[in-house]
Amino acid sequence: MSSLYEKYQLKQVINASGRMTILGVSTPAADVAEGVNYGLNHFFEMQDLVNKTGAYIAGLLNVESAVIVSCASAGIAQSVAAVIVKDDAWLLENLHRAHNSESARDIVLPKGHNVNFGAPVSTMVMLGGGNPVEAGYANECSAEQLAACITPRTAAVLYIKSHHSVQKSMLSVAQAAAVAHERRLPLIVDAAAEEDLTAYYRMGADLVIYSGAKAIEGPTSGLVLGKAQCVEWVKLQSKGIGRAMKVGKEGILGLTQAIERYVTLPKTTGRQMVDKMTSFIASLNALDGISARVVWDGAGRDIARTEITFDEARLGWKTKEIVDALRNGDTAIYFRGYRANEGKVEVDVRSVTPPQLEVIAGCIKNLLEGSRHEA
Repeated sequence: MSSLYEKYQLKQVINASGRMTILGVSTPAADVAEGVNYGLNHFFEMQDLVNKTGAYIAGLLNVESAVIVSCASAGIAQSVAAVIVKDDAWLLENLHRAHNSESARDIVLPKGHNVNFGAPVSTMVMLGGGNPVEAGYANECSAEQLAACITPRTAAVLYIKSHHSVQKSMLSVAQAAAVAHERRLPLIVDAAAEEDLTAYYRMGADLVIYSGAKAIEGPTSGLVLGKAQCVEWVKLQSKGIGRAMKVGKEGILGLTQAIERYVTLPKTTGRQMVDKMTSFIASLNALDGISARVVWDGAGRDIARTEITFDEARLGWKTKEIVDALRNGDTAIYFRGYRANEGKVEVDVRSVTPPQLEVIAGCIKNLLEGSRHEA
């Protein structure tokens, strides 16, 4: 069988940017793929499958309840709808045409958390029937500032735990939980790419949302876990907005297997990532106009990356031009380019093999040496 890259005329990709949605996120292990395949080839009573796998996952993680959804973004929308609708059968079916109803709809979140992760957080909130209310400032939100935005129209507090969010001068998840619970409100935490599947639940979150395909390395899917009553409200959304974002049997079984694998097998540590990138860094530092070093994840996860700094004046290239040239080559090489305007990019080695790291270093060398020869 010919390569599917060839069949569909697709470019091959080296993913040095991390578990990113635009590149298909991750590559699940064989036993996860087997779970997906089993789901594709068998029938189930879907509600029974949802309930039983959710209970199984809750047991693995020692949480009250859990449910699998189609993705983390769907988890945000359905969690917001859940805390607005609760078990109101009429509102479940009339969520978006009942804005004049007495239901509380405000979803309060720190202003620095209302980010674009590929789509705006506020869009997911509004999809769930909520009205996003920003607390504090772009670079600051205290517990007091969060509390000041809560009114009788507030349905929940939302906290985005992500490298996309502002990190400085922000209240913690535990502080947000204290504010919410003092006012008898639920706290929703979006922890899509986070690696600890129970930390935010233990800190007091009522609903916590994870991507099934990022740290867990499952199929495209999402996980919502938390307090039993809140998770039941999320499940009810399968008869509301959740119908438009339903997850298939294959995704449910694949993610359940991925979670079991995730919590039982040892994980790659940051120190192991450093070992993996040591020779790569040395080869980059041998190139004129380039310096490379180890940096650690800005959101506090145990993830080490290679930071590459380009001396733009010496090289005669803007960093963005280098990034674009490597992405547009015969094999598309993707970096974490959030700081390209500062002359820096990062290489996330989790989804890159050692031979691919050699390819990246060789492509950078050839690109820069080729430009010097042309000059």
